Amino acid sequence: MTTARPGPAVATAPRRSRVVVRGVVQGVGFRPFVYALATGLRLSGHVTNTGDGVVAEVEGDPADVASFCARLAPDAPPLARVESVEAAEMTTSGGSGFTIVPSRQGGAVRTLVPPDTATCDDCLAELANPADRRYLHPFITCTHCGPRFTIVTGLPYDRIHTTMAGFPMCADCAREYADPGDRRFHAQPVACPHCGPRLRLVTAPGHSALLGTDPAPDPDRAERCRELGDDPIAAARRMLASGAILAVKGLGGYHLACDATNPDAVAELRRRKARGDKPFAVMAADLADVEPLAHLCPLERELLTGSVRPVVLLRRRDDARPRQGAAPAGTVAPGSPDLGFMLPYTPVHHLLLGLGTADGEGPRLLVMTSGNLAGEPIVTDDAEALTRLAGLADAWLLHDRPIHVPCDDSVVRVCDGEQLTLRRSRGYAPLPVALPLEVAPALAVGGDLKNTFCLGDGHQAWLSAHIGDMDDLATQLALTSAEWRLESVTGVRPGLLAADRHPAYRSTRWAREHAEGRPVVPVQHHHAHVAAAMAENGLDGTAPVIGVAFDGTGYGLDGAVWGGEFLIADYAGFERFAHLAYVPLPGGDAAVRRPYRMALAHLRAAGLAADGALPCTRACAPGELAVLERQLAGGLNCVSTSSMGRLFDAVSSLVGICHHAGYEAQAAIELEAAALRAPGVAEDERYVFRLGPPQSGATLTADPAPLLTAVVADVLDGTPAAVVAARFHRGVARLVRTVCAAARGGTGVTTVALTGGVFANTVLSSACAEGLREDGFTVLRHRLIPPNDGGLALGQLVVAARTTDRAAHATARRQRL
Repeated sequence: MTTARPGPAVATAPRRSRVVVRGVVQGVGFRPFVYALATGLRLSGHVTNTGDGVVAEVEGDPADVASFCARLAPDAPPLARVESVEAAEMTTSGGSGFTIVPSRQGGAVRTLVPPDTATCDDCLAELANPADRRYLHPFITCTHCGPRFTIVTGLPYDRIHTTMAGFPMCADCAREYADPGDRRFHAQPVACPHCGPRLRLVTAPGHSALLGTDPAPDPDRAERCRELGDDPIAAARRMLASGAILAVKGLGGYHLACDATNPDAVAELRRRKARGDKPFAVMAADLADVEPLAHLCPLERELLTGSVRPVVLLRRRDDARPRQGAAPAGTVAPGSPDLGFMLPYTPVHHLLLGLGTADGEGPRLLVMTSGNLAGEPIVTDDAEALTRLAGLADAWLLHDRPIHVPCDDSVVRVCDGEQLTLRRSRGYAPLPVALPLEVAPALAVGGDLKNTFCLGDGHQAWLSAHIGDMDDLATQLALTSAEWRLESVTGVRPGLLAADRHPAYRSTRWAREHAEGRPVVPVQHHHAHVAAAMAENGLDGTAPVIGVAFDGTGYGLDGAVWGGEFLIADYAGFERFAHLAYVPLPGGDAAVRRPYRMALAHLRAAGLAADGALPCTRACAPGELAVLERQLAGGLNCVSTSSMGRLFDAVSSLVGICHHAGYEAQAAIELEAAALRAPGVAEDERYVFRLGPPQSGATLTADPAPLLTAVVADVLDGTPAAVVAARFHRGVARLVRTVCAAARGGTGVTTVALTGGVFANTVLSSACAEGLREDGFTVLRHRLIPPNDGGLALGQLVVAARTTDRAAHATARRQRL
């Protein structure tokens, strides 16, 4: 028997593919990753950035080309977010080697710009290493960290399209930039002490003694400080330790900073900024400084130490034992159950908090609040900072890298083990939100409070960073600039605009003024809230939900101020199933600022006397009380409201917690804080709402008169405020369960969406969700999109710009109801 010899191996014909990768693939080290992947597989070709994403051409063995395509998404760099990989066959062209070629200009712009990212561990190690050439360099960065969105001026993402364009690389940085084996290979913001941005410390008159320089408050003095051997960081730390307030330039704007452990410094910052009692955020040197002060769950630790580094609202510890005596002053967050902490996310922050020093001179806890006057947008320009912040800051720690895109800190908390975003800004913007249905190219302008806007096209939506409250001209101008910038990086060209139905909203007026002939679609406020919750949770709108929308204010279809709403809703429309009974809002905004007015209005509506022993009555001056009684009796300047937020305000004043609100939702926040002090309180059968006959077309009206009767009785009997607050929260949660059960009985709908600013209250949100699930409902809550008006624009977008057949949806909805 003869054994056949194996023949020579048959060569496999090479294959060439053009691969387009879309998503967050620029500014995250994706081209270097593609280079390493291709060379590791012995493929030839090239890779480049375009306005459409990253485009690679690879040639080699078909199995290796297939492996290359298959590994692009799962093996991508940590900051990348691959949304699609498209490969097309090409004619082979031969050649050897793989290269990164210059970016291609022109064409459609639709790549995703990455958000700014906290300093990575590798950079921190170099920052603290005396042997490293970037030792204590305040602008250390690499492919995996640093500024991105806030420095981008155009696409594709290259150094020339960032605010680093004015800083030519030195020979050492250029060598790292060109080395495929280096962590800074094609890292666009790369720099070092020889070629990068520089810090300066500029002092206001009378605050230069610590610098050892003359008192003239001009920017050039910083250079003289450096020539004299003074270090801006060291001088800034000395000033902070002495109680000074500094304006510190960050990634997306200026912060106002002071020693959080110094009561006088915190009080002075609060006075200068006219902040009332609104809590400040605190930046801690590291997690060990936070652990003795607040309760931390695993997710909260992850949020604090991750790459985003938002402000995380943490429950205070009753048994706080501050590290080295470093405890925030009581004036940091008076009346709040939480402390808002964040950890350093830039090299400047780390240096200010003592990295690389052993002197122990500077504070380990800093108040870090937005660098602006109350109601104005955050300051980003250096010259503007020296003028607009002149009455707020004693000194300015600034640098010469421009900020192109303003971006405030994000704010989150954890509710029932899940993230609850209260402000979606730095670290999240401009990442897109995936939509469960297709929308036409559109712009939704949001509301007047906590304004954000939203661009949408296809199955994606781009929420802006936090803009602010629209009652200031500077904020409206900031909206105009931010909208233009987001259009430029997303490539969305809106064909229609969506706005709140309120005729007097400044955001709505802005939409009309910028429509340029395009349609402006009005969307009811609470319908938008419910739609935002539906979109975030992936509902395509083919089935309705019971939308529980609780907030402070929203323009109703009947002209009243809505805010305690139960809607049967989909994207096509809604039916108002139930709402809180109307009460007068005496004096409009005056009742919001003075919750005792709301308490007295609710008492009168409930048929209860304004007993002189009640805290809300004692808070009202005798002369004002008589005027208020006549105002309520005659209905003078008393618009009707069904607001749940205002009911929280009323109860807060009734029990003596808050009579004057210095910031939005202060009375409700302090009422929640009181409820937390009585965690074991059982549900009280007296704390109920009377479900009565319909008003304004709703099936049910929820009258709080029985609940308020119980509150008054308990207060007059001396029941602790914490117990009353806890019973009230349970009573509202019982109302939600009762009305949702009635809605299910009448419509068959079994999914409930909890939305609106009131559901930032974790005591209420948890109680409602737990009870509804016990009753067999599917419960939708917000996680990455704020429940407050910061998420309103997303709901406006999907209501106004969806491309499905609206008439068919409306017919189907009527049939269901």
